[in-house]
Amino acid sequence: MGQNGIGKTTAIKILSGEIKPNLERYDNPPEWPEIIQFFRGSILQAYFQKLSGGELKIVHKPQYVDKIPRVVRGKVGELLERIDERGKLREVAERLQLRVIWDRTLDVLSGGELQRVAIAAAVCREADVYLFDEPSSYLDVKQRLEAAKVIRGLKEENKMIVVAEHDLAVLDYLSDQICLFYGKPGVYGIVSHVHGVRVGINIYLDGFIPDENMRFRKEPIIFHVRPPTSSSLTNAPILKWGEMTKTYGDFKLKIEPGEARLGEVIGVLGPNGIGKTTFIKILAGLEKPDQGSPPTENILRVSYKPQYISTEYEGTVEDLLKLAAKDKFTSSWYQTEIINRLNLSPLFDRNVKELSGGELQKVAIAVCLSRDAEIYLLDEPSAYLDVEERLAMTRAIRRIIEDKCVTAFVVEHDIIAMDFIADRLMIFSGEPGVYGVAGSPTSLLDGMNRFLKEMSITFRRDPDTKRPRVNKEDSRLDKYQKKIGQYYYVK
Repeated sequence: MGQNGIGKTTAIKILSGEIKPNLERYDNPPEWPEIIQFFRGSILQAYFQKLSGGELKIVHKPQYVDKIPRVVRGKVGELLERIDERGKLREVAERLQLRVIWDRTLDVLSGGELQRVAIAAAVCREADVYLFDEPSSYLDVKQRLEAAKVIRGLKEENKMIVVAEHDLAVLDYLSDQICLFYGKPGVYGIVSHVHGVRVGINIYLDGFIPDENMRFRKEPIIFHVRPPTSSSLTNAPILKWGEMTKTYGDFKLKIEPGEARLGEVIGVLGPNGIGKTTFIKILAGLEKPDQGSPPTENILRVSYKPQYISTEYEGTVEDLLKLAAKDKFTSSWYQTEIINRLNLSPLFDRNVKELSGGELQKVAIAVCLSRDAEIYLLDEPSAYLDVEERLAMTRAIRRIIEDKCVTAFVVEHDIIAMDFIADRLMIFSGEPGVYGVAGSPTSLLDGMNRFLKEMSITFRRDPDTKRPRVNKEDSRLDKYQKKIGQYYYVK
């Protein structure tokens, strides 16, 4: 685990044999005998010997799955049947919900569908080493945990599995051991010693590696098990809505009545294709319900960050933020809570059109939070962000909602980010692509319990950092929590 641009993908490419370590000799790279000699006495010596001699069979699931259709063509089912060397395709296809796209060609698949096909293709191949680069991007919570189970299943056959990942819950569930990558993104990266999964993630959150006496972040990231806020302001509803319905072709969304209070963040959880974005668009006034009246119409000012960010703006990041923040841009509060927290100053002179996915996401979040509004709507703000950026993003949203005493709705697939940010939850259930039901806002504990029960996953709290941790399936604690109906421990 580590930030974007710190060398995780490079390390995976070295392990896959796609690139060779150059031992810092960029102009005159060494050949295999010299590389093997350099690593003598370490595990890498034996690994590189086998790799250079073609004795290791390696499967690599790349980071950018959206590029796969440019290289591979054909129907999903036919392609997967052709490479099913382990005879596991039927089981994997069932768990990753691939049957519904079996007869579709790769070029018409969404990002989430391509990701699941790529994971299935890697898992079904016979190999000694399996390398997965960011397997959870584009996937919803349920799909992330199913993909993690499928990848972890390779362990039973004594395979070597290496995963680069940003979702702490997935990383926690998947891993037995962890390496931390730290340094300065785009400049240099350092790989820590190996740590156990709990200790490794806690060290990362703390920002200090004790066995190397190395501090790589000024302040630790601490989760708080928040008691319900007793302020009278939080009991005042700012927004109420009655029952609403919205239909798109074959898909129907039913929204149950609910209300949002001042100073709270309402998290929106549910699978892809269940109507979460539709609900947010109704609140934003971009869509009208077929039945029921839109809740924000002509009443409240709304600031909306969409799921898919357009890059039509001609100009620099600084110009765009000045346009959104107006007079606030020069204030110390704005600089501290938005610019510094999201680390935007290095992007000021860059054109918005030239930004990467993660950079664009941070700018879009900042633009949304810069506007004066009573309701802030953020659709998947953690997409493309690394662990550090995700936690900085959740802190920025929390602080601004509490400082301004306004309300936010946040659609999110990262359970740990959701735990950090949400006061209450709206759970969307139903059948993706067919019908969805948006439940009324409920407490974090009740909402998580209901959501996790459907997925048969249990969480506990880490005693040191208070972060939620996924229990391994059929572990003692997993069985006990399911027995007493507490899928989401907050004690």
